[in-house]
Amino acid sequence: MKIKMILPALTEAKSPYWRPIKYSLFPPLGLATLAAYCSPEDDITLQDEHVETLNIEDEPDLVIIQVYITNAFRAYGIADHYRAKGCYVCLGGLHVSSLPDEAMPHADSIFIGPGEDTFPQFLQDFKEKRAQKIYTNKQRSIETIPPVRRDLIKRNLYLVPNSIVVSRGCPHHCDFCYKDAFFEGGKSFYTQRVDAALAEIERLPGRHLYFLDDHLLGNKKFSGALFEGMRGMNRVFQGASTIDAILRGDLIEQAARAGMRSVFVGFETLSEANLTQSNKKQNMGKDYRQAIQRLHDLGIMINGSFVFGLDEDRKDVFKKTVDWAVSSGLTTATFHVLTPYPGTRLFKDMQQAGRILHHNWDLYDTRQVVYKTVGLSAEELKEGYDWAYRSFYSWSNIFKASVQHDNLRHIIKHFAYAGGWKKFEPLWNFIIKTKGLNKMLPLLESILSKVNKKQDQPMTPFPAIA
Repeated sequence: MKIKMILPALTEAKSPYWRPIKYSLFPPLGLATLAAYCSPEDDITLQDEHVETLNIEDEPDLVIIQVYITNAFRAYGIADHYRAKGCYVCLGGLHVSSLPDEAMPHADSIFIGPGEDTFPQFLQDFKEKRAQKIYTNKQRSIETIPPVRRDLIKRNLYLVPNSIVVSRGCPHHCDFCYKDAFFEGGKSFYTQRVDAALAEIERLPGRHLYFLDDHLLGNKKFSGALFEGMRGMNRVFQGASTIDAILRGDLIEQAARAGMRSVFVGFETLSEANLTQSNKKQNMGKDYRQAIQRLHDLGIMINGSFVFGLDEDRKDVFKKTVDWAVSSGLTTATFHVLTPYPGTRLFKDMQQAGRILHHNWDLYDTRQVVYKTVGLSAEELKEGYDWAYRSFYSWSNIFKASVQHDNLRHIIKHFAYAGGWKKFEPLWNFIIKTKGLNKMLPLLESILSKVNKKQDQPMTPFPAIA
């Protein structure tokens, strides 16, 4: 059987402001995971439109399309194209789970929620010519999940081909989080077996790993055993955590010993009232500075995430946030305009209050204002968001943030990582076009190498830059 798996490009990835490097980081593991359930005799093609031109002139027997909110219209168009050819089309993913009635007219079958139990059942039903219209996830377990079909991934097209996922979901339930609709009606956080996760890591070549898990430190027992098993593997890795997990116990120290060198942290807001509004309990009452110092003492760089447009935000929120991020020595920052995704509590509340402006999903990219604001005008919010990125990634602020560290090697790492990520766009574009992106991996591994504080001498603070 000929099977085509497609990740359509997100709308923002095709905009004039597209940063090709941002969408050339990780392979589409969701589709490669589903492919592992197919028969070895199946002829499978997996295409990620972010890194390659999509071929839609073929006529596979089965087409599987992964749908996010800002690729939804593109995904529906591709689905309609293949259905007109007589191909059987399946749609799944976050957006389909959030709005199944919207997706249904464009598919022969849709999948609601995770597909580890429903996709194998569908394949059996399809072969027996009795496939159902809707498959809804019921079982929440990845303990016996087969190895990802990495042979289908075009590794040379990605900066970080060794992306990996060892858990599903998140133990927390923030009002604006897109994942809650996907995991509705069952366990919202569960993990792989430790031995299976370690075996998957062993199969990956090279040193660098990027854990795409929403919360790598979300299960202390699992994560502790995973990090212990990784010691001695000579890996360097990046992942995501919450403030409370960083401050609780010694799990972050275990992660550092196993090779963690960079962590994504959802600070989101400096306002306690905004945290309460967003139900972000894992940040409430927590000492952000203490968590940051703990990470820096371990030589772990920080990518901080922030959301603008929460109801308590005023005009000064942008400068306050940027100044705080710089003075805290955050290596990189990701800013977002608050976006009410369908299926979230935020969307339901705003819909009931008449605050949703439209359902043009192409604009739900966390860079546009799609709701009626409070405290800030839509123009002030958009302008402030754009300013925050320009300001944080100015050369002067990259330098100021770098010299917050107390040893030379960490300062150099910070400056190289932040500057390289944001300040050399033409070079990244050239490397991508010449298909040399994978050759940059040794440089990334070098930048992420361990900072040994016993060997590095403390630095005299640099004078402030005007």
